[in-house]
Formats: sequence, structure tokens, C-alpha cells
Amino acid sequence: MTNPREKSLTRRVTIWVLAIGLLGLLGVWFWGGSQAQNASREPLVCALPSPLSNSPHPGMVWVPEGTFDMGSTLYPEEGPPQRVQVPGFWMDRTEVTNDEFAAFVKATGYITEAERPINPSQNPGLSAPMLQPGAVVFVMPNDVRGHGDVTQWWRYTPGAQWRHPAGPASDIKGKGSFPVVAVTIADARAYANWKGRDLPSEAQWEWAARTARTETTSTHEQPPKANTWQGLFPVINLAEDGFAGLAPVGCYPANALGLFDMIGNVWELTADAWTPNLHTAHHIDRPDAPPQAKRSTSAAQHVIKGGSFLCAPNYCVRYRPGARQPQDTDLATSHLGFRTILRGEPR
Repeated sequence: MTNPREKSLTRRVTIWVLAIGLLGLLGVWFWGGSQAQNASREPLVCALPSPLSNSPHPGMVWVPEGTFDMGSTLYPEEGPPQRVQVPGFWMDRTEVTNDEFAAFVKATGYITEAERPINPSQNPGLSAPMLQPGAVVFVMPNDVRGHGDVTQWWRYTPGAQWRHPAGPASDIKGKGSFPVVAVTIADARAYANWKGRDLPSEAQWEWAARTARTETTSTHEQPPKANTWQGLFPVINLAEDGFAGLAPVGCYPANALGLFDMIGNVWELTADAWTPNLHTAHHIDRPDAPPQAKRSTSAAQHVIKGGSFLCAPNYCVRYRPGARQPQDTDLATSHLGFRTILRGEPR
């Protein structure tokens, strides 16, 4: 027979557990509502300074030539540092926007890889949903069990593409100033070719992000004025930088060269094929690069730089010029964009 004291204790424990559960549900509800409310207040456009009227390439800035020790040492794939020489070049001051990409699509009829049918014979073993055109989308989970399984917050979403970056129910209406995402290296190259430009090499991108300075920095601190993740990734996003997700281009101060969002907001594609470290890389900017070490068009992965709005101190930490990461060549994602370069003289 149950002791009355045991009954009382059991009842109190049950009430305590239910109360904790209710508080948890209320917390999730409040947090979700707060996130939605904050998102509704986020600006859709950020004012950019007018391009210089005498610039030969409006919307681009000049990056002077230089020689520097490329790379970092925080993660193994970021080193060892390599001496590279970079000739001067022009670079888009912002990431390519939805409006800019839409103009390209309208003029050419281009169809992105995320919109094209997938050939099952070239992709054996894929599940039925992944054989549908789509892209990988970040979905904030309620809870995670470690950071080893990225499928806890990444989902392949049929129907996701640059016009519908979060899936078929989403759109980019009113978001013409946001960076275009859900594009692949082939899509970015097609746009660049249309503009008579190219994608930056890994070295060019890093040199520009370092504001053409040879000095290295050992700091791994989260940048205070960039679109990154504040809070505990991937379950708590404090959005202290003003945005819970993507931001329009140019919402944060430009670097010393006049380039916006080189760190954070979206990862950016480079023209270089991925290698596990800089020692094995054959960057065309390296003085010792052989003539055949050109930008790969068939590599399985390419280097992306700059981090994104998903980079946090407890995960990623790639909001640094020297950081690098691989990206599958044919896989579009909701946190990846690009900008273009143009070789030539400052005038």
C-alpha cells in the first residue's frame, strides 16, 4: 500500500515536471513569437552611398595589388599560410542581389541548377525527395544532440531555389536588395560571364577582405558589426546585430576599401577548387603556380569564404578573412551567394 507521504511527494514531483514542461512550451512560443515580431521589423533595404560619378565601373571598388601570407591557423584546412601575389582588380562592393540576378535571368532566360531536373543515373542512391529540383535550407530546430549531425538544422527542400529560398511557400517579394542565394558555382559563373566579369580566386577574395593589408591578425573574436549569429547556435538566436537571418546588402559599415559584408551575411563562392589545406592548393595567384593550375570547372567542391549569418562563437567561427570551407559544386544552399571581379587598371 502506498504511503500518504509518498503520494504527496509523487503529486508534487508530477506538478513540478508539468510546470517545467509548460514553462518550456511558453518559452518556445514566446521566443518564436519574438523572433517573428523582430523579423517583421527588419528593414528590407539599407541605404548604400552613391557610387563615385567618375568611377569607370560603378558599383565596384578598386583593390590594389599586393603580396601577403594567405591563410590562418585556427582550423587545419586554413593553413599552412602561403605567400601569394595578387595583381590589382575591381570587385563588386556588395554581394550580387536578387534584383541584379533577376535582371540577368530576364535577359538570358537562364535556369539555375536548383530549378533543373536531376538525372537519377548521375546521382545513384539518392532518395526520391532529393531527386526533385531544390536546395538545402536552414531550419532552426527546437533542440539538438551535439553538432555532429548537420541534418538537425539543414534540410534538402524540393522547390527551394533563388526565387523561393526557404522553399515553395517563400518568395523574394520586396527583397530585391537581399543577396541572391540558392545558387551554385555554375550559376554564379553564368552571371559573371554575362557581366563580362569573373569570380574571385580564393586569394583575391581574402586580400580584399583584409583590406589589402599585409598584417595578420590572431583574433578570432566575433565581429561586432556584421551579420553573424549571436546566441547558442542553432537553437537560440538573439539577433543582436539587427537580423535573425539574411540582411539586405550594405546594412553594416564597409571595410577600408569600401566593400560591404565581406564577413557574415552569406558565404561567398570563389573560383578555386577545394583542397584540404593551402599546402596542396594550386592558386593561380601563387608565384609558383603552374600554367595549368587554372580555375577548375569540374571539381566536386569549391572554396567559399567569409562565413554567414549562421556563424557563431560556439559553431563555425569562420567570420574571418583567412577562414575557408568546402561547398559541393552542384548543391545550392540558403546561406550562400557571391560577388564578381573585373581585372584591369584603376582607371
